Amino acid sequence: MRQDRIKKVLAQLKDGRLTVADALAALTDYGAAVCNSVNIDYQRQARTAVPEVIFAENKDAGQIADIARQMLESPFVVMATRVDTAKAQAVQKRLPVLKYYREARMLVGNQRKILSDQGRGVIAVLAAGTSDVPIAEEAALTAECLGHQVARAFDVGVAGIHRLMAHRELLETAAVFVVTAGMEGALPSVVGGLVDKPVL
Repeated sequence: MRQDRIKKVLAQLKDGRLTVADALAALTDYGAAVCNSVNIDYQRQARTAVPEVIFAENKDAGQIADIARQMLESPFVVMATRVDTAKAQAVQKRLPVLKYYREARMLVGNQRKILSDQGRGVIAVLAAGTSDVPIAEEAALTAECLGHQVARAFDVGVAGIHRLMAHRELLETAAVFVVTAGMEGALPSVVGGLVDKPVL
């Protein structure tokens, strides 16, 4: 486990933001656990600074609930992505502690275990049009669940470039840009030509 991670956990324990049990769990080597033939990688957070995430698109509600229930015992935030509303409702009947974010199509649990202030600046999440918002919201919420500060600017596609330029301050100050563009796919290139920071 990286020393900076250990220091953050200990600081949060000292400040009362983590209980002794949560701090111990965060500092414990979890390894992997098998849940319904799915291997949950509890060491991923320590290795990559990102916990295991449930990709729910082709899983049924029972599978999602079983995996999430197991993951809720970890000291990390629990995220399930690509969850439609009907599936989310079925999962929440089994696990009401999970919160559903409809626009992002995500279920999230253990939110009190989000380690805040993990980044080195603001992540700007831009969406060209309203049909791009679900993917943009998924990216934004995921970053927030990982403890990063996020700023959103939606419906700023190149068909009306003035809408993007209305966010000039964000373009000048963000540390990294996550740009979604559906139909024309031009927005990432335009943003890349305007900023000197990474554009994803």
